[in-house]
Amino acid sequence: MTFKGTGVPLVNRRQALHFASGIGLATAASSIITTPADAVGGLGNDARINGPYVDLRTKEGNMEAMGRIYGNTDAGVPKFGWYDGYVMGVAPGGPVKNICGFKGMSSSKLIPNEGKPGWRKVLREVGFYYDLKTGEIMEEMENPYTGENIRVVHVANDPFNQSIEPYYPPPPSYGGLNEQKETPSKVPIIIPWNVSGDGRLLMERHIHLFYPAALEPDKWVRESSGPMNRVSEMFFFNMSLEDVQNPEMTSTEYSGTWGRITPWLPWMLMGQAPGNVVYQCFMGGYDALEGIPKDILDYTAKNFEKYLTPPESDYGPSLSSLEIYAREQEPVEPGGV
Repeated sequence: MTFKGTGVPLVNRRQALHFASGIGLATAASSIITTPADAVGGLGNDARINGPYVDLRTKEGNMEAMGRIYGNTDAGVPKFGWYDGYVMGVAPGGPVKNICGFKGMSSSKLIPNEGKPGWRKVLREVGFYYDLKTGEIMEEMENPYTGENIRVVHVANDPFNQSIEPYYPPPPSYGGLNEQKETPSKVPIIIPWNVSGDGRLLMERHIHLFYPAALEPDKWVRESSGPMNRVSEMFFFNMSLEDVQNPEMTSTEYSGTWGRITPWLPWMLMGQAPGNVVYQCFMGGYDALEGIPKDILDYTAKNFEKYLTPPESDYGPSLSSLEIYAREQEPVEPGGV
């Protein structure tokens, strides 16, 4: 089988196992979360960076700001996020292709961090793939690379939790697949904040991961892109600096963008074909459900009602859609859809 219109072959199972033998699965998965040492940019020259309420030069100030951005420091009060944008394919032999649209929402809250400074953010989220021409959420579609009619598997992550502390947390373990062999050194969480000309506070966060795949290629012949996952996520936040420095506010609403680089989506049935997927979406965070676009809110209320409210407790494991796919779906037989 080949990429449609390119003549580039899909990688068969024998090639997949050959490639797997050279990866070195016994080595620890590598991951990098951007810290000030390798980030581009730095603290802005606006005096409001230093206070009067939150000093963004300190780890304590950064923890407070992050708690109000990612959640609501009035513990237990929910916060809601949304995203809407494009899913694109990157393959040899041609330009990047728009595959479909992607939109969804999350609900989260902060809970006490078991006697330590900061909080645990507990979150659940859903994401829906839709037709870019009609705007309709899809249950099946034609793969633009193979011409196959394929079943669409939407995203439903419950939960995806993280810590907000004075130090950078370890990367997500994804149920032990990305477990770190050594305890990472404690790095104070001081974000390279910037201030725009009109007084908006800007923040950028990156996470880059390389870890063993739950979708092992010998079992998931058509779904697996290989024995390792290379995944990156890039976030850009734009918010009011005045809100961050307002002692009366326990939450900071924001707008921004979210991007993700990930292997071919398992339900595209691309196997180990060369290439990958890129998400690029607008996003926002709000204190009330009314901030969520109505079409996203209505579809979630009708089909995924529990995702309108955050988890009640810090249960787990926290998994990405790739690991959840491996737990909830069944492999498609070679040659089948």
